[in-house]
Amino acid sequence: MSSHGTIQRPSTVAAPTTPTGCPEDSTGKKLDDFRRPEFRLVCPLSIPSSPEAASLRIIQNLAHFALYYTHFVWIVLFITLIPQRKVSLILLVIMTYVASLYLLLLRACPANFHLLRKIIDKRIVLGLIVMATMIELIATKAGLHLVITLAATVPLVLTHAVFWARNDFCVEKRGAGGGGGGGGCEESVPLVDESPEIV
Repeated sequence: MSSHGTIQRPSTVAAPTTPTGCPEDSTGKKLDDFRRPEFRLVCPLSIPSSPEAASLRIIQNLAHFALYYTHFVWIVLFITLIPQRKVSLILLVIMTYVASLYLLLLRACPANFHLLRKIIDKRIVLGLIVMATMIELIATKAGLHLVITLAATVPLVLTHAVFWARNDFCVEKRGAGGGGGGGGCEESVPLVDESPEIV
C-alpha cells in the first residue's frame, strides 16, 4: 500500500566508485590529500631566561603595548576620581581631549613636513601633557588618587611586560640540548629590526 499510485523507476545515477575507498569532495579530490595542520596551544606568557632578556622584553612590550597600558592606567584613574573629585575628573577628560586632538593633527599633517615633526616631537609633547595633567590633579587635591592609581597599575603593567613573550616577530633559538621537553631553550631572537622610521 505504501507504493500505491507511484511509479518507481530505476536510478540513472551511478554510485561513485573509489578504488582505494577514500571519500571524495565535490571537486573530485580525495579528502586524504588535504593535510590538517597540527593544533598547538601556544601560551604567550613565559619566564625570561635572564635579567637582560627581561629588560629587553619590558622595552619591547612598553613600545608595542603603550596605548593599551596608557588606557588601562587612565581607566583606573578615571574610576578612582568619579566618586569624590569631579573637578579633577573634568580636567583629566580635557587633557585627554587635548592629547587626542594633538595626535589627530599630527597624523593629518602631510608626511613631507619633516621639519615640523622634528621640532614638535610627539614624545616630548605627550610627556608635557602628562606632566600638566599630574600637576592639575595635584593642584585639585587629587594627588593621593594619582599616587594610589600609579602604585596599583604600574606593577601590573611591568609584570605583563616582563612575562609577555611576543611571538609575532620572533623565532625561538634552541640550545645545545635540542628539542626535547623545554630544556635547552633560550630567549627569543627578533627576525627583523623594527625601526620607527619608514623608508
